Parts: sequence; C-alpha cells; structure tokens
Amino acid sequence: MAVVPLLSGHTLLVFLLQVGLLLGTALVLGRMAARLRMPAVVGELTAGVLLGPSVLAHLAPGIGGWLLPRAAAQLNLLDALGQLGVLLLVAVTGMHMDLKLIRQRGATAAKVSGAGLLLPLGLGIGAGFLLPDMLRPDTASPLVFALFLGVAMCVSAIPVIAKTLIDMKLIHRNLGQLVLLAGTIDDAFGWLMLSVVSALATTGLHAAGVAYSVLSLLGVLLFSATIGRYLVRTAMRLALRSGEPALPVAVAVVLVILCSAGTHALRLEAVLGAFVCGILLGTCRDLGTGSAPGTAWATPLRTVVLSVLAPLFFATAGLRMDLAALGRADVAIAAVVVVALAVAGKFLGAGLGAAMSRMNRWEALALGAGMNARGVVEIVIASVGLTAGILSIEMYTIIVLVAVLTSVMAPPILRIAMKRIEQTAEEELREQQQHQLGDPESTRARSTG
Repeated sequence: MAVVPLLSGHTLLVFLLQVGLLLGTALVLGRMAARLRMPAVVGELTAGVLLGPSVLAHLAPGIGGWLLPRAAAQLNLLDALGQLGVLLLVAVTGMHMDLKLIRQRGATAAKVSGAGLLLPLGLGIGAGFLLPDMLRPDTASPLVFALFLGVAMCVSAIPVIAKTLIDMKLIHRNLGQLVLLAGTIDDAFGWLMLSVVSALATTGLHAAGVAYSVLSLLGVLLFSATIGRYLVRTAMRLALRSGEPALPVAVAVVLVILCSAGTHALRLEAVLGAFVCGILLGTCRDLGTGSAPGTAWATPLRTVVLSVLAPLFFATAGLRMDLAALGRADVAIAAVVVVALAVAGKFLGAGLGAAMSRMNRWEALALGAGMNARGVVEIVIASVGLTAGILSIEMYTIIVLVAVLTSVMAPPILRIAMKRIEQTAEEELREQQQHQLGDPESTRARSTG
C-alpha cells in the first residue's frame, strides 16, 4: 500500500499565513464597513480583492505569487476551508426561516415574492443569451449559462436584509416583516433552482438529465419533510438531553455536513443540503431544556460561523475577483447592463407585487429596496457557478459586483421610503413588546447578519 505524503512544511506555512492574513484583513475591513453603515460583507470581500490578483498581484507580484501561488494543491486547502464555512453559513441562515410566519402571511408574501422572482429571472435568462460569448466559459452551454444568470438575478439575501432592518430599527414594522418573508421565499427558491441548474451542467441538457435533476430535488424535499425531520429532531433531542453544552453544536455540524454530502452525492448542490438541514434544525426550537432553551444552544455555532468562517469565505471569494477585467470596454458595458437589469428587475417585480396587494408607491419602493439586497446569497451562488465551470472570471466578478452594489444601495432608499409610511398602532405595540422581551427579533436577525 502506497504511503500518502503529508503536507510539506512550506505548504502548511503558506496555508497558515493565507488564513491568518485573509481573516485578519477581513475582520478589520468588515468593521470599517460597518462603521460606514455598509454591510460587513463589503469589507470582507475587499480583503480578498486587496490581497488577490486585482491589487497585490499588480503592486507586488513577487509577494502575491508567494502568498497566493496558483498551485492546485495550495488553492485546494483554502477552498476546502471556505466550503466548510459556506455550508455552515447557509445552514445558520436556514435555521432562521420562520415557517409559522410563512403560513400566516403567505398569500401577500407570495404575490410580492412571485413577481419579484419571475421578472428578474426572465431578465437574467434573456441577458444570458444576449451577453457576449467571451463572458461564458467554453465548458458551459448557452442555456445553462442563461439559466444560471437568471437564478443569480432573482435571489435576495436574508442576512443583509435582516441586518439592514435592524440597524434602521425597522424590524418591527409590517413592511419590514413582509420584506423578510418575501426574501425568505426568494432564498428558498434560489437554492432549489441553483441545485437544478448546477446538476444540468453536470448531467447535460437531455431529457434524462433534466428528469433526474427534478426527481432528485423532489426526493430530497420529500425525505426532508418526513424521515429527515424525524432523524434530525431525534438526534437533537438526544444531544440536548445529554446536558453537555457542546454536544448539540457538534451534532448539528455533523448533520449539516452529512446532509450536504447527501445532496452532493445526488449531483445536486451541497448548499441545498445545508440549507434544508438548517430549516430542520430551526424546527427543533420546542426541544430546548432549561439549560438550552429553544435554539440558544446554537449561539456558539453562530459565533464561530459568523465571526470566523463566513468572513474567511468572503475574503476567499474576493480573491477570485479580477477588477482589472472591468477595464475592458466590453466587460464594463456588460457589467453596467447586468447591474441595471438586476436592480430594475427587483424594483419592477416588487412594485408589481405591491400593486396586486394594493400597497402605495412608497411601500412598493421600500419593498423593492429591501428585496434588491443580494449580498451573501449572490456571492455564494457566484462561487458555485465559478467552481462548476458555468461562469468565467469576468462574469463572476460582475455578479459579485451586483451583490455588493445592491446591498450598499438598499439602506438609503429604505430610509427615504419608510419616512413616508406612517407607523400603525400594531407596529408600535410590537415594538414595545420586542423591547420588553429584549428584542428577540433583533437577536434572531442579527445572528444572520
């Protein structure tokens, strides 16, 4: 039996320096972005941009080449750590889906979310067919590329939306709750569509491949709603009854990883398994004990994921961006077109949904601004597309640019619109109740920000 060589001393040294510098820079720039009232993810992405091919490789190519060598073995270490971070981040996001709220206000949210999904999806697919061929890798078919761009354009980002609403003290408003709910539906649809499109890139665009992808997806959903839910709740019940504070966290991580492996084995995206498992873990709120009520046991997990693994993932995502590509006229024009379509699609879609629900123009504007923030979710989707060979580096850079710009523009537009929407007595009562209870909604949403 051949002996598998261990990591060389140099490879390990470079990996440790990469992690330390990326994480440290991401944390510093993330805090700076927060102080400037921007989403922290903007600063965390900037860390990768500064240390990657966009800046450091040009200013100090010797240092950049040593710190971030293009050798596959070295890159795979960083990618593996980033993948673990994104799976746990998606699971934490899924844990905070409020299924009860979806059932209560599903009709209104469905109108807003449906219009806010279909219009950007259609615009994205259309743009995918019309964009220059040089933005599409040779390995990706035009249809898969167009479908993938449609998925990227139609999603929203619950973490960014929730954090924005909290910072602006709008989480108790009816419109704030509706934005969160519609965004949650968008996110769920986005993960499902992402899995199908990515599977098509692997299995091909023949009838058997499409049928396999759809049936696999339906099978995952059916299994999760029945046997999967029972298994997750049983495992978490036993972990909580053990009385060991660390055990529920460890069991949750194991479940997320196994679910991710399961969907990946079915040639669906691993993030789908993580998201579904997160939803199932969120249904375990009633299993809490006196020492770990509700999902309080997940606080250490959220702390590690949101403070360490997520910033590191976003920094590595920034490494893949090449802003120099935007200096080319054709790429710059494509970027302007994609950003404009992404923004217009969400505003028009949300406006249509608001009109069907008999809301006024300021409420429609607020809905459009909130649902336009794509942040974390779009970056994850872009990373999946790049890894799967569906996106070129140029197109990946454009999509991440959409995520950043839409997340930055949401707060000022929300601020303008919400000043013109009168607060109701119900909203005032909810605000008082949240204040008396220690603002649980803020705690809940802040954990995903």
